[in-house]
Formats: sequence, C-alpha cells, structure tokens
Amino acid sequence: MKKTGVVMVIALLAGWTMPSHAQMPNINLLADQPGKTPEQKEADEARDKAYKETLKKIPDAKTASDPWGNVRSSDAKAPAAKTTAAKKSKTTANSN
Repeated sequence: MKKTGVVMVIALLAGWTMPSHAQMPNINLLADQPGKTPEQKEADEARDKAYKETLKKIPDAKTASDPWGNVRSSDAKAPAAKTTAAKKSKTTANSN
C-alpha cells in the first residue's frame, strides 16, 4: 500500500514538470488594461455611496414570520391531550 502511494506521488510530481510547461510563454493579460480615469473613480465612489445609503433605509425585520400561523388554531388543547394520554398509559402500566 505504501509503495502504491509513493508511486502515485512520484507520477504526480513528474506530471507537473513536463517539458511542455517550460515552453509556454508567461502572459499577463491584466496588465494590458488601462487604469480608471478620475471621472470613473468618482462615479464608482458615488455609486457605492448611494448603495450604502439605500441599504441604511431598509428596515430591520425583527418580527418572526409564521407562514402557518393562520392555519393553526389558537387553542392549546393538542399538547395537553398528548400529556394526558401519556399519564393514562403510565397508570395502566403500573396497575398491571
């Protein structure tokens, strides 16, 4: 198992150092683009400022939304029924 791992590591390292990689030219495409003009920088800053101001205008959602709130009944009888059924089963189990 160790020999297989060593062979795989060597094969991986040999694959990275192929001679075809040495023949590829080093190309940097990002340096060819011109920089932004002062007008473009000011427009970007104004756009960012307007964006931040609109984010401040959004109110915080502090209330919890309950999409099933209208479907549920306001009575709390369902949990009480479960507890009384559990108590009855315990008393019947003790009496046996």
